[in-house]
Amino acid sequence: MVVPFILLAIGAYLLGSVPAAYLAVKWARGIDIRTIGTGKVGAANVLSAGVPKWLVIPVAVFDIGKGALAVWIAQLIGLSVAQQATVGICAIGGHNWPIYLGFKSSGRGIFSSLGVITILSWKLGLIILVLSYLFAPIKQVAFGVFISLAILPFLSYFLAGPLGITEKLPVTLGFVALSAMALSKRAFVRRTELSKKIPLRTVLLNRILFDRDIADRRLWISKAPTKKQG
Repeated sequence: MVVPFILLAIGAYLLGSVPAAYLAVKWARGIDIRTIGTGKVGAANVLSAGVPKWLVIPVAVFDIGKGALAVWIAQLIGLSVAQQATVGICAIGGHNWPIYLGFKSSGRGIFSSLGVITILSWKLGLIILVLSYLFAPIKQVAFGVFISLAILPFLSYFLAGPLGITEKLPVTLGFVALSAMALSKRAFVRRTELSKKIPLRTVLLNRILFDRDIADRRLWISKAPTKKQG
């Protein structure tokens, strides 16, 4: 099953690379989503483009579907759990570093990650979804996502049986990689003008916890992107 695995991994990366949010905003308003709002190429930033709100739904569904479809096909052709997780990671990698945007994107792959998690364990996917939006009423979804990413490997390892995970070690290792990818995309990005006078440790803490350089969410959303990326 080596050849099918390699081909599917490549296909998953190419599928993950399709920038639905970028294409939707480009189609609807003719602008680059990376130059508005938070600058992220993801469903959450689509609203910042001033497009119809309903457009967020197909973008989110597509991003979730990228990860879910890749893992589902891996299951259908009989790949091992470790290979399924690897294929899912490839799809997320495609979203985060898409070939179609010159490998440059500020996407975090959160929705694609949710698709991967849900196919590997629908119960865990549901838990992560609830945790991620637990702080939505106070507009701190990014913090909820951080909590989810931080505990994801522990949940998959220590609650493997009740969560329907039959091979907890490969799945847990896959989730460690998934969380590391998302958090590294938060932490290791170029500073903006808004954060140049803020101590680096404070910037890193804000990025890891809240996915922004500064504490002021409204100012960050309205002022962060300054130039086209890639």
